[in-house]
Parts: sequence; structure tokens; C-alpha cells
Amino acid sequence: MKKIALIFTAGVGLLAACSRVPITGRSQLNLLPESTMQSMALQEYQSFLSSNKVVSQSTNKDAEMVKRVGQRIAAAVTAYMNQNNMGNQIADYKWEFNLVDSKEVNAWCMPGGKVVVYTGLLPVTQNETALACVMGHEIAHAIARHGNERMSQGLVAQGIQVAGSVALGKNPTAVNLFNQAFGVGGNLGIMAFSRQNELEADHLGVIFMAMAGYNPQESIPFWQRMANMSQGQKPPEFMSTHPSDARRVQQLQQLMPEAMKYYRPR
Repeated sequence: MKKIALIFTAGVGLLAACSRVPITGRSQLNLLPESTMQSMALQEYQSFLSSNKVVSQSTNKDAEMVKRVGQRIAAAVTAYMNQNNMGNQIADYKWEFNLVDSKEVNAWCMPGGKVVVYTGLLPVTQNETALACVMGHEIAHAIARHGNERMSQGLVAQGIQVAGSVALGKNPTAVNLFNQAFGVGGNLGIMAFSRQNELEADHLGVIFMAMAGYNPQESIPFWQRMANMSQGQKPPEFMSTHPSDARRVQQLQQLMPEAMKYYRPR
């Protein structure tokens, strides 16, 4: 009877931790309180910025562009979430957008709206609209709570008790899982998100950029440029946790009619 009670309690806990991703409606498991995720994000974000060269937004046009694109997407996402009775999910977000001087082709967004773009990405994006494609994708990871989902899976796999989530920020294993989940220090396209997460972020991201007034069709040539950069060196999709560039382009082409419904040029 005790075993049955434990199984029932665990089942109730898992059901309580289930949520749905905006736009796609996919059911996911989020064991960690959003407040814990945002607290860890703030700590890691400040640590990252203090140990890297942040480009001044007051004197650099690229840094100013990153902030402008981020603010437009954040405003569009906030409006969408509020209009669809999901505003509480991002009510505590304090958005920040920073450009970091690095040759890495990388960008990421942590819970709470903590965004970093690396200067090495800009030669690939080439323009503001393509930058919006990448930032929309990264912000989508946060809005869809993919990091929480991946951390929850990792914590369960490693037997770490989520009941002690308040102390997770000081748990080395949990911090490592957090950094892996959000790709801190990793290259764009080699993050720890699953193929499902990545394709879902592409879906949300292309809609978010359209909501912000950026032409979603620019996402296709951007990913084609990313494919050309690899020069055939990437492993086949079935051997990778990341979708192939060809798969991404194919999905984006299929999503264009939906995304264009949200597009209002500015």
C-alpha cells in the first residue's frame, strides 16, 4: 500500500509539473519553479558578463542594434502572452540584451529574458532582420521553457531531488546542467537542446520575429548561410542531437504561410 501511495504521489507531482508550450501547445515536464530558474539565470548571466568583454550600447551601432531588435521582440512576445492569458509566465521577466566581443558564432537567452549575442554571429546574420531570426529563436527557448524541461530531465536522470530546488543554485551538478541547457560557452548549433526543442524554437522564433515586424522569410537564407559555413563537416542528423540545416530550412518553408499571418512591416 505504501508503494502504491508513493507511486500515486509521484504521479500527481508529475501531472502538476506538466505545462504546455505557447503556440505549439505541446505538453512538457517542468519540475523547477520559474523563480528558481530566473534566480540561477541572473547569477550565471552576471558572472558571464563580468568575465567577458561587453560591447557598449552607447558607442557601438551593432550593440545598439542588438538591444533594438531584442526590445522589439520582447514587446511583441509580451503582448502575445498577455493577449492569450499567459502573461503570468513572463510577468517577472527583466529583459537584458548584450553584445559580447567574441569570435564564436553564438547567441543565447536565459530565463527572465537575459540575452547575449556574440560579435562572431554578425558576419553570418549580415542584417538586422536575420539577427531578429536568431534572437527570436533564442528567446523562444526561454518562452517555451526548454531549459527547465532539459534540466528536469537531467535532474531526474541523475537522481537529484527537485524538492530541494531552492539550493539548486549552489549544486555544482545542477549549475552544470543549467549551463549545458542554455548553451553558455557553446557554439550556435551545438547546444544541449534536443532536436524537438530546436525545431520548436524555430517555429516560435519565426513567429516572434514576424510579430515584431521583421520579415520571417529572411530566416531561410540565414540558415542556408549557416549550412554553407559548415562545408559539409556536420554529422548526419540521426547522429546529432541537433536538426540538420536542410531539415530546418524545410520546416521553415512549411511554416512561412503561418508566420506571414503575423507579419506587419514597420
